[in-house]
Amino acid sequence: MTTETTDAECLALTRNLRRRGAIVLAVFALVWAFAGGSGIAAVPVSVAVGVVAAVVTAGAVVLAFRGTAGPVTRLVRLPEKWNRGVGLVNTAELVAIFAVIAASNASGHPEFIPVGICLVVGLHFFPLARLFDQGQYKWTAIFLTAVALVGLVVLAAGTTAETIRTVVGLGAAIVLWASSFHVALRG
Repeated sequence: MTTETTDAECLALTRNLRRRGAIVLAVFALVWAFAGGSGIAAVPVSVAVGVVAAVVTAGAVVLAFRGTAGPVTRLVRLPEKWNRGVGLVNTAELVAIFAVIAASNASGHPEFIPVGICLVVGLHFFPLARLFDQGQYKWTAIFLTAVALVGLVVLAAGTTAETIRTVVGLGAAIVLWASSFHVALRG
């Protein structure tokens, strides 16, 4: 294998990982936006949130293809067995999400579900930042964790489950869309 082949493969892997990352972030932002919109009682507003969310997500996906096709200023440096690590982190995230749902429902406090899931998702970005060599995922982790903490404060204030779902859902969506656009545009 020549150096040119290795460089070309690394460039292709870098673009592919960033494109996939931007798309996955955008799609999960859409899911969070729909969850947040479901907490809005006024149907026209809830529908408008869904429409805007779909448009922003479509824009992020288009940008993921166009933005990552441009010049790559930094190639990713993946740790050994990075894909195994990603699998373990994502599996732990999924198990933790199910634990949050089960514990919240078993304790009679389903209003904790959005806050707990947002916290789990936020925390899982810390190891992903290293595994994907995407430093901005640390900021994604910090801001999602902050959204979860805001949700906890809103919850402690005695608001409704719908309000918590709206605050956490729309907050998480904004963070994930921002990360998606940043990965697509800046790598």
